[in-house]
Amino acid sequence: MTPLPATIAPASHSVTTAALEIGYESGGPRDGHPVLLLHGWPDDVRGWRLVVPQLERAGFRWIAPWLRGFGATRFLSAETLRDGSAVALAQDALDVMDHLRCARYSVVGHDWGARVAYTLAALCPERLCAISALALSYSPRGRFPTPTFEQSRRWWYQWFMTTDRGAEAVRADPKGFARQQWNTWSPPGWFDDQEFDATAKSFENLDWTNITLNAYRSRWRTEPADTRYGRLRAKLEAVATLSTPTLMIQGGADACDPPSESADQARFFSGGYRRVMLEGIGHFPAREAPNEVAREVLSHLTAHA
Repeated sequence: MTPLPATIAPASHSVTTAALEIGYESGGPRDGHPVLLLHGWPDDVRGWRLVVPQLERAGFRWIAPWLRGFGATRFLSAETLRDGSAVALAQDALDVMDHLRCARYSVVGHDWGARVAYTLAALCPERLCAISALALSYSPRGRFPTPTFEQSRRWWYQWFMTTDRGAEAVRADPKGFARQQWNTWSPPGWFDDQEFDATAKSFENLDWTNITLNAYRSRWRTEPADTRYGRLRAKLEAVATLSTPTLMIQGGADACDPPSESADQARFFSGGYRRVMLEGIGHFPAREAPNEVAREVLSHLTAHA
């Protein structure tokens, strides 16, 4: 495996919001079209490090924040409910881009980040030029329908966390839990111990397990929710069709969210939808096939940004 850069940027920045201090990295020309890069779970901003040089060469400005509960992002108060829902993460993304005075921008999201990209397209389409979603299909109205038995087997980790003893096990060994997903969601050989260890520093954030557990448990059982996002939840529940031009990148060998999960979704996109299949690629396309991902994303951005 070719040695990877230690970091995607020499310095990090932060934005203080009503609830968080959000750490982020950025690069590219200041006057370039802004592209918000949202990482997935279990991952962090390192997941973009082989894509961002190509965005920069094409003249785009990129911003990659750590999601709440990850890495450099911290809650300001111990009293704030650790809400890991898509609307909470979407508000964080809006706060970052408002701070940077980006009125119009594009979003590229992987896994959790893809869900946030879809959520932003539902909540504020007037702010977005285009979205690119990696590895995750669209869930209209933000709902989580009961999956098939076959997909439920792939989502064992979600059911595991809904049990109290499972949640205790995740709290006891968050990195070990994350490593199980890296080991099984993609074909073998796509990462080494050094890369996982560098990324897993993000999981040392004291709220990583709090956000992880809230995000997954709330899908399948009643969990506490931060009331400040009530209006956004109601708005999301009313939207089934997205008007933002959308690119979906699907790994053909994704063992968590396989191609069957993202098939036949064009009917939910009135502003244009294109699905690209990367054969032999698993759940982490930006890491496993960065050149292919960058090529498809740049084509989409050039057409719509």
